[in-house]
Amino acid sequence: FVSGFLRPGPQNPRHKRTGLPDRRQTGQMHPRTPLAAALDTAVVVSFIAIGRRNHDEDEAISGIVETAAPFLIALAIAWVIWRVWLQPDAVMTGVRVWLTTLGLGMLLRNLVFDDGTAASFVIVASIFLGTFFVGWRAIAGALASRATNCPR
Repeated sequence: FVSGFLRPGPQNPRHKRTGLPDRRQTGQMHPRTPLAAALDTAVVVSFIAIGRRNHDEDEAISGIVETAAPFLIALAIAWVIWRVWLQPDAVMTGVRVWLTTLGLGMLLRNLVFDDGTAASFVIVASIFLGTFFVGWRAIAGALASRATNCPR
């Protein structure tokens, strides 16, 4: 079993460009997963902190955590559903994380945390979370592509 783990074959295909085992098939965590998790969490916390500040609400950590909780829970669920740790910086992963976090976050906020989900709040959340969940991944992809295409 162990000796065949890294051997190419139908059970363990190799990535087309790198020749390394394909992470999606082996289930291995991508090296940038911790950074991606931190960035995604920062997106949610920033969204909440900015919103609370713009509405002159208490800026205490406890208030931010309480308001962010439904979206952080939704973010964690999105990561599990979509197995984000396999391709954390793919743009399509960002789209999936965005839509799942937004939808589940709004449901949790309304049904579990008993907070409002006014149309304007949903629109602002959609724009902010979409821009940043997808945006950082698009920038990372462009930088990675540029780095691999630049002659040294």
